[in-house]
Amino acid sequence: MSQRNGGLFPTDLRTIARDIGSLLLMEAGLMTITAAIALGFREFHAALGFFTAAGMTAAVGGLANRGFTDAPAPQMKHGMVIAAGGWLLVATFGSLPFLLTAWFTPPAVMDTFVPVGTDTSTWEPIRVGGTTTLSSLAYFRNPLHAFFESMSGWTGSGLTMAIHEPSLPRAVQWWRSFIQYVGGVGVIVLTVSILSRPGSGSYALYQSEAREEKIHPSVVSTVRTVWKLVVGYTVLSFALLFGAILASDSEYAESLPLWEVAWQALNHAMTGLTTGGFSVTDNSIATYNSPLVETVLLPIMILGAVAFPVHYVVLHDRQIRELVSDLQTRWLFILLALGVVALSAQNVWSVPATTEAFATQSFLPFSVPMLDAAQLDAVRDSTFQWVSALSCTGFQSAPIGRWLAGGKVLVVGAMVLGGAAGSTVGGIKIIRGYTIARGIIWQFSRVFLPTNAVITARIGDRTLDRESMEREFSEAAIVTLLWLIILIASSVVLTNVAGPEFGYADALFEVASAQGNVGLSSGITGPSMSPLAEGMFVLNMWVGRLEIIPILVFIRAGLYGLEP
Repeated sequence: MSQRNGGLFPTDLRTIARDIGSLLLMEAGLMTITAAIALGFREFHAALGFFTAAGMTAAVGGLANRGFTDAPAPQMKHGMVIAAGGWLLVATFGSLPFLLTAWFTPPAVMDTFVPVGTDTSTWEPIRVGGTTTLSSLAYFRNPLHAFFESMSGWTGSGLTMAIHEPSLPRAVQWWRSFIQYVGGVGVIVLTVSILSRPGSGSYALYQSEAREEKIHPSVVSTVRTVWKLVVGYTVLSFALLFGAILASDSEYAESLPLWEVAWQALNHAMTGLTTGGFSVTDNSIATYNSPLVETVLLPIMILGAVAFPVHYVVLHDRQIRELVSDLQTRWLFILLALGVVALSAQNVWSVPATTEAFATQSFLPFSVPMLDAAQLDAVRDSTFQWVSALSCTGFQSAPIGRWLAGGKVLVVGAMVLGGAAGSTVGGIKIIRGYTIARGIIWQFSRVFLPTNAVITARIGDRTLDRESMEREFSEAAIVTLLWLIILIASSVVLTNVAGPEFGYADALFEVASAQGNVGLSSGITGPSMSPLAEGMFVLNMWVGRLEIIPILVFIRAGLYGLEP
């Protein structure tokens, strides 16, 4: 087998196919788990859809993995292609459960997923064959919508084609949360922990998923520790959200049965902690209209934006000072504070010029000098939305599409930057932004020094010589420049196809949300959007999750191969 494969297929292709096959086998296992959940909810059409998708995915993945099991361990060039191609194929096969469940489920059964007692007077009927349904499941009969939802889920983006999430089957609701949970931590990270492959091959894959820092010398030990942290935090987040929803005094929260509270708490804990942002409510977090729920979600979202090595040092080594001494974590908290103040000031100033743009329930039991109730609501929403944007979570508590352009542009800045590298966030990352800022200052200071001066620069606790600083500055600048070029080009395209009711600020906002893997929306994203824009967003989400370079290596390998 080895000799025959070696003759028919290049060694590079065998290595890539073998490891992408592993990713698909892992995904098939997740589909099987979800099929069992569908059976538990007696959603038999969904169970058939998930079982069928799992079988198709396992067949392709198993053929690639078993057929090239003797392929060499991946090097960095393979890791880049495996990451880009693997994420693309995982999203492609991940769309099958959406597509097949939508086609296997009759319209009459779809209607049973709409919660009893829901006011559907503003819902738009969806034509399915010769009839209509109000269930958003019908949208996934469109393969592009299914692919969009899958890519958004796996990349932790959170933009959705499901206008009314409660009208989806429980299995589909779970699948959306599940893929964000796994995708937020990393598809390859999970696969490496399962394969337990020692040596440089695992590290090449680990790095290819835009990760550098390790908790332990062993990559396998590192990713297992990461998953222990994630699971532990998920349990804590679930308990806090469960209590917060129960204690909320909003009409919606009080109407929920206990099991529904648990279901929503679990799904939001999963997508909040891994900064994904998919929701199982009809209007994201705004549905609850609960300051308590929003307050509980703030630390959950921030946890997801802090690098995993910092979590480990704080919890395992009891070094609380790491929250201040770590460069990225320190700047994360500084940016959170500064951004909340700036966005709050912008939105408080804009209150007279906007209508129904903020929450409607004052969150303080006492008055604040110089701020009326509407302005306090603007502060409340600004705080939540800034944390949601900078952490790249994408939970929404306000109709941001009604904000003035100034507020939208501020949020765009947060979505572009993102949180700490080594966490679950998107964007260009704090460390890269800091390196560029320090590099500009460093380059400027060199003008005033003699040519023979010994020049060093500090980034965090590292002292870099001239060559090292130039290398790090150039790497950060190149990735950021490419990131911004794609952002601007995409926003220009979107401006021309989004419709006259949306301005450039809306287009820039939506593209930044897709490419930053955030999920906030100004109202452009939806089943009625241009197919060109929808396909472009799929590309934006893919590029944003892998930080461009693996995508470029993937394209180059497809054109010219992996040889220098």
